[in-house]
Amino acid sequence: MTTEKGIPSNSRVLMLFGQLEKLNRESMLVDPEIARQITAKVLHLIQTQDTEGDHVQGLQWHGGYPGDFGGGGRRIGVFVSKGGTGILLQLVIRASKESPPSEEFMLQLHSVLAKVGPKDRKFGVKARLNGALNVTVNLLKQNLQNHKLLLPCLLVLQVYSSNTVNAVSLGKNGVVELMFKIIGPYSKKNTSLLKVSLDTLGALLKSKTNAQRAVVHVPVLLYIYQDWHRNDTRHRHILIRKGILGCLKNITNIKLGRKAFIDADGMRILYNTSNECLPVRTLDPLINTSSLIMRKCFPKNRLPLSTIKSVFHHQLLCVPAGGPVAQLYNQPLGVDDVVDESDNYEDAEAENDTENEMEEKDRHAGNDDVETDINKLRPKETHSRPFEELKIYERFFMELSEDFQVFNFDNPKRGVTATPAAPKSHRPIIVPTTQALPPKNPTAAPLQGECPHPAPVPALDLDTINITKDQDGCGDHTHSRSHPGAGLEQELVQGLERVALDGAGPQAGGGGVNKHNRQPPILAGGVAARLGGEGEEMSAEDWAEEEESGEGAVLHVPDTALLLPLHDPDLYVEMVKSTRSVPQFSEVAYPDYLGHVAPTSREHILERVYGVQSPLPPFRTKIFQDIERLIHPNDILDKVVYDLDIQSCTVVDGGGSLKFNSQFESGNLRKAVQVRKFEYDLVLNSDINSNHYHQWFYFEVSGMRVGSPYRFNIINCEKSNSQFNYGMQVLMYSVQEAISGRPRWVRTGTDICYYKNHFSRSSIAAGGQKGKSYYTMTFSMTFNHKDDVCYFAYHYPYTYTTLKMHLQKLEALRTPQTYLRKDVLCETLGGNSCPLLTITAMPESTSNDQICQFRNRPLVFLSSRVHPGETNASWVMKGTLEFLMGSSPLAHSLREAYIFKIVPMLNPDGVVNGNHRCSLSGEDLNRQWQNPSPELHPTIYHTKSLLQYLAAIQRAPLVFCDYHGHSRKKNVFMYGCSLKETVWETNISATSCELHEDLGYRTLPKILSQMAPAFSMASCSFVVERSKEATARVVVWREIGVKRSYTMESTLCGCDQGKYKQPEYVLVGG
Repeated sequence: MTTEKGIPSNSRVLMLFGQLEKLNRESMLVDPEIARQITAKVLHLIQTQDTEGDHVQGLQWHGGYPGDFGGGGRRIGVFVSKGGTGILLQLVIRASKESPPSEEFMLQLHSVLAKVGPKDRKFGVKARLNGALNVTVNLLKQNLQNHKLLLPCLLVLQVYSSNTVNAVSLGKNGVVELMFKIIGPYSKKNTSLLKVSLDTLGALLKSKTNAQRAVVHVPVLLYIYQDWHRNDTRHRHILIRKGILGCLKNITNIKLGRKAFIDADGMRILYNTSNECLPVRTLDPLINTSSLIMRKCFPKNRLPLSTIKSVFHHQLLCVPAGGPVAQLYNQPLGVDDVVDESDNYEDAEAENDTENEMEEKDRHAGNDDVETDINKLRPKETHSRPFEELKIYERFFMELSEDFQVFNFDNPKRGVTATPAAPKSHRPIIVPTTQALPPKNPTAAPLQGECPHPAPVPALDLDTINITKDQDGCGDHTHSRSHPGAGLEQELVQGLERVALDGAGPQAGGGGVNKHNRQPPILAGGVAARLGGEGEEMSAEDWAEEEESGEGAVLHVPDTALLLPLHDPDLYVEMVKSTRSVPQFSEVAYPDYLGHVAPTSREHILERVYGVQSPLPPFRTKIFQDIERLIHPNDILDKVVYDLDIQSCTVVDGGGSLKFNSQFESGNLRKAVQVRKFEYDLVLNSDINSNHYHQWFYFEVSGMRVGSPYRFNIINCEKSNSQFNYGMQVLMYSVQEAISGRPRWVRTGTDICYYKNHFSRSSIAAGGQKGKSYYTMTFSMTFNHKDDVCYFAYHYPYTYTTLKMHLQKLEALRTPQTYLRKDVLCETLGGNSCPLLTITAMPESTSNDQICQFRNRPLVFLSSRVHPGETNASWVMKGTLEFLMGSSPLAHSLREAYIFKIVPMLNPDGVVNGNHRCSLSGEDLNRQWQNPSPELHPTIYHTKSLLQYLAAIQRAPLVFCDYHGHSRKKNVFMYGCSLKETVWETNISATSCELHEDLGYRTLPKILSQMAPAFSMASCSFVVERSKEATARVVVWREIGVKRSYTMESTLCGCDQGKYKQPEYVLVGG
């Protein structure tokens, strides 16, 4: 290399290195002046520019803080690669043996080491083996007042401490205590030295052993921080203040440190100083670190539950000895499954991942999980079950042998097989109409011993019911009397309560009237509701007088048939009678009854603060409000307002509080605690026969005030991150909006955050891992309507009853050319039917060619909703069914080309009971495909049997696709299975013959990426992981031999590519 603008080339580095090497080989130390001169030239060389225009930050000891380690670039790299650091360390040892050591030579040696050390990965090990650690420490102890020599020594110690063994060794040598002699209160002198001392101390305290030594100094650090906070009014020394916080952050990584911090009133100190920093934007780094420390030190609390096991229990006829249910219910008495204290703490900084970093972590984790056994990546040669066992499934494939001789091709209803009658239910059902609205006046306080929960209703045959109003006004916890003289509006709303499907009173068409249960008739397109002057129920004579006079209030409900052709409230009521639930739900949520109209415009992602859980508004506001609970405990109400654990009276007290309810199909809310006047902590219920899986929520809220900002905190979420941190909002359904002609779910909520909280998660529910915490999903909501009833949900609800209604309505879409058959595949553990659909095109005639073509069409097998909380999978399935049954030319072509076998809901029990992931067996059904049990996993067992039967008769499906929803990624994408792509992700050595496979598995995803704007080919993966070997996709690929076996994932939160791409995150707040 040649010199450029006076800057020496790398050859100068090599020349000086040679001189140092020669110097080091001398048996006797040569003239110190010569060694000093050579070292000075090396230092000068690595501090100069490496390339034109690229200035290097040197050790700027005058007029500022020392810069980051670095500079010199390639020259330092050359110096290190030739062994320069080892030579310098040896020179340090030799120079220390002089009596007295040359101060200037030691200064230069340490200055060079501070520059080159960070570039040498083995620097710490070399220093320890050479004995240079003790030399630097002794030099530091002897020169505490010599700031000129102290600074480079501290910088070298900081590099030494990056090695954990070195940090422990230095701690044993008293360096931690030595650092506390250097740092001190506010001073305008030696600020550079103080900054380096704090950084060195922070590096040392990353060792737990050293952190334990520094616990006694926590009050000192807090005092120093307060002093710098008070006196650094112009904020010129933010790095020093941040360094002090960094030391506190490392000390509080251990339990003793957190206790010392609490005992020293650290929470109040950092809370107050952080609040004072809020107006200054440049102090955000201090607020950030303070928030992390306070969150970490917030005492771990129990969840406000007696047990984390689900409120509901379903007795299994067969409980495997080693299964999760056996472990759960064989737990020894006295074992606390709610809280687990541990000294382990996951650094909160690990939570501050961007969305891309989160996906990158998932990708690396997936690489560790890739299947490396090539034998497991090949299809099985033999079938595991004899054909005689599988022959019983022939009845589900009538189309493969149907000759259509008995069909009347002139009958427009040909090709439809009647669905078996659903079993009768023997329980009352409460159906919402406009009567679902609560009273305008506060609920009267119940008498002592009374409960505002619905009074028990005797079991009735629902086939003989008629619609009546609940007796005695006790049909719902929102009932109350109006005050005398209340206005017409109050009287009207008081009567808008749930309608009970009750068998009491005369039968429909009998002509009699029950005076106590008189109800205006449900009219086509609306519901009439009239009340007396004081809100009391009116007799039949009163009703007649009102009708004659034309007075009274009538509230019209929109005709949903015009808005939702596949939704029928009356049909829904009939369908819900046969839906079986473990809690025996007796209510129907208003959104499920009335239906949901799709959004009229594109939903936009909420404008978010950039950076997950960044301590900028709104996140830091939420965190500070949580910390205030500890600092100002007297301001906390801690009032339970809803509790499913109290079976006899779930609504504890409605006075002055919101009213909650989740006792309806797919509902999930276990407990609501009023924390402040407008703030509530919400606890979700575990999946039945489980103690975890908290994510899905669906509940009702009433009794709100208009214009008041309410805060809702769901405090027992389990996933470490969520799309709620990337612009996703909760869904809300307003009954007032619905009865005004806008029956729809809308994205809502502000100040939405998802972050780790102070509620400790039991190791029993965390797979044996200790020190885990729950996460809070918090959002704020301001209600627009007085006396509204609102429903909140994680995603658009889609109940099992909705599916049954849609399947029945689907027949209306059938054309004479469409073959549709509905079968019941099996019955679930909870007694619900699992439907199986067959859709294809009818043959044009009974000729041999037509019948042969009909029978030999390839099969496409679709399934959905194995995970109850992934409701978007059902909505995608609904769209699939409507399209396949539609009249478009493309749909007709598909029906003529393929036979579609569809299981639209693999986990009806989980959906009905509000589970997030499991069935009533307490297990994830999508991990049971390898060896499903007919007793515990009937839907999976029989679905797999269908596929095994097809494989046995050489009619394996051309495509298998299982619909899912993804809670952490955007777009729609597929997971497939490829031997070659899996091997590429591993270090498996395989020949090209072993890796030969048909690339047709990429065809369908490629087509979708070209046709569907929401589909992302880049997000697809065809790698087989060990953890997924028991999923439908992998088992069908490996055991059934379906090359095109997929899991199709649909996002819960929009797209980041294509025409539906959402805007990038922007920085808001200040």
